[in-house]
Amino acid sequence: MNLAASAWEFRHRFWIFGAWFWISFSSYRIDHKNFGQSIAQFLCTLAHREPTSTDLRLIFLLGVFLTVLAAFLRTWATAYIRPEVMVDGELHTHTVIAEGPYRFVRNPLYLGTNLLALGYSVMASRLGAVLLVVGIMAFNYRIILREERELTLAQGGNYERFRRAVPRLWPSLRPLVAASERKPDWGAGLLGEMFFWGLALALLVFTFTFDLRAYFLTLGLSFGVYFLCLGLIARNKRRKL
Repeated sequence: MNLAASAWEFRHRFWIFGAWFWISFSSYRIDHKNFGQSIAQFLCTLAHREPTSTDLRLIFLLGVFLTVLAAFLRTWATAYIRPEVMVDGELHTHTVIAEGPYRFVRNPLYLGTNLLALGYSVMASRLGAVLLVVGIMAFNYRIILREERELTLAQGGNYERFRRAVPRLWPSLRPLVAASERKPDWGAGLLGEMFFWGLALALLVFTFTFDLRAYFLTLGLSFGVYFLCLGLIARNKRRKL
């Protein structure tokens, strides 16, 4: 059974991720209980007391931490592969990047997306949290299988050595391949991942205000910044041609 994503799925992966987030959060129509609130209630029940707003904020701060970690990891990775490659609908197999976070884990971008799903699960309902985390991780796995297959075909033994040395998604605590002289472009990394930083900011705003209007305003601005960054990435790509 071939579990790898199709070329169409890879090309439209951003919109598939977005659609799955929408489906997951739409489950509030079925399950009205917030997952973050449920965690706080469960933990406080174990301590034989009622949850407070501080308890709830601590749960949401954990979500913020995971989302910031996701944004940083993706920014670090994009600083090496460049944003025009990260957003491209075509799979790039002409080289194997083994720098920066790729020295610790083979798929830091997808690990970052998994962390985002975990962080944002506190905003979903209980059912939505399960759908979000399981669905995003399953789709990421299928995308990874496609990339691994294409890279093996294109790079052969070069990629196989990298694959055997570096774990797929569970990062090592130490670098597993030697560094080269390739340097990160942190400005380019931020340009490619500003949307993730916007998502982290939106969750942070909600954590300290519990105001859905402020949350959705920040989230809307994040989408605006995302499309602006896409335009800048496309312009930079044309300049390089």
